[in-house]
Amino acid sequence: MSAMAILEQINDLIWGLPLIVLLMGTHIYFTCKLRFPQRNLFRAIRLSLFSQKEDGQNLSPFSALSTTLAATLGTGNIIGVSTAVALGGPGAIFWCWITGILGMATAYSECYLSLLYRQKTENGVYAGGPMYVLKNGLHNNKLGGCYALCTLAAAFGVGCTTQANSVSGAAAQSFGLSPHLIGIVLAIVTGAVILGGIKSIGRLCERTVPAITLLYLLGCLILLVLYRNQLITAIVWIVKDALSFSSLAGGIVGAGAQQALRYGIARGLFTNEAGIGTSAIAAAASNTTDPKTQAYVSMTAVFWDTVVMCLLTGLVIVCNMLGDPASAVGIAETDLTAAAFSHLPYVGDAFLTISLCAFAVTTLIGWSYFGEKAAEYLAGNRSVPLYKLFYVLMIYLGAIIPMHLVWECTDLINGFMALPNLLALWALRRQIKS
Repeated sequence: MSAMAILEQINDLIWGLPLIVLLMGTHIYFTCKLRFPQRNLFRAIRLSLFSQKEDGQNLSPFSALSTTLAATLGTGNIIGVSTAVALGGPGAIFWCWITGILGMATAYSECYLSLLYRQKTENGVYAGGPMYVLKNGLHNNKLGGCYALCTLAAAFGVGCTTQANSVSGAAAQSFGLSPHLIGIVLAIVTGAVILGGIKSIGRLCERTVPAITLLYLLGCLILLVLYRNQLITAIVWIVKDALSFSSLAGGIVGAGAQQALRYGIARGLFTNEAGIGTSAIAAAASNTTDPKTQAYVSMTAVFWDTVVMCLLTGLVIVCNMLGDPASAVGIAETDLTAAAFSHLPYVGDAFLTISLCAFAVTTLIGWSYFGEKAAEYLAGNRSVPLYKLFYVLMIYLGAIIPMHLVWECTDLINGFMALPNLLALWALRRQIKS
């Protein structure tokens, strides 16, 4: 048996029913324990928009939120939803949406603990995240080191090489650009930003992420207006496919409630990362002293990521399957989104390609900070320049190498990140206040 086959089997085991049940159970538990913190969503959005400004060392709550969104918004919301629908049927969108709603409570809890147990570095900058929660809250430095090591590996995987490869592949297919050229440009642009540190990252994310997100959502809304005759039917199909064991997917692989549940929940967990703990790393860089304030602000990242973006992407895909069935037959799992966006007036495929590239670039920048904090935790401030140099180099390599193995390794690492983070959440659950 090949190494790839063994890795795939391990991932199937790790990301099988037990971990999905554990993550969903955690979402439900904290939703109940905190008396449904999602009810304060609009207050949380107001807090994020009108929060205090950044100080000389640390980020404002909104900048910390933008950095989180930069790392989580991207190919998972666009291509990942396409894969979920192809493998799990339209009902997967329903369960992905439910995961996003419940996952906000887990994201709140992660960020609350992160601010509670963060510490200041030698430079006077806050550092936090699950590794510091494990170290300062559970007094387990070894487990914190394991989480940091996995975060560092994930930064080079999901945050670096996979994103660079997504950009180079999309640009080569749509515009005929060389992957080597794309890799060099991405490395230079990203390097220029991350060399400026967290303040430079925060400022760029604060200015670009909302604009890119609104532009993509506008494209989705235009398509839904065009598909308005199919919209109600699409919503009914999604709900029925999610709750019924009869096959309603019309040829899409793996339809029915069981598959919809599996792929919808798994895709929702992947895209918003609630339970994996990475958003708490950015939250700790906030200059607010109130854990509840930043926890509420950071909670909205899951809302924008999964409840809004994944839902609208899914509706566009299903409406296209109804309005133009021929375009959704006989294509790759990842092409359902492209088939839907090809109907966007005037811009068509180019709009989706540009959106993918823009989100991938912000993900490169956002994840660079997560990896930087992990390197700092493991080896101190002296390791950061070397980490940044290696990160920039990996961007170029990611643009030109095959990625299937990297994706499998990343899935494995994400599983190992979730386990110690969930352990900390459950062990310190009494410390979390709503």
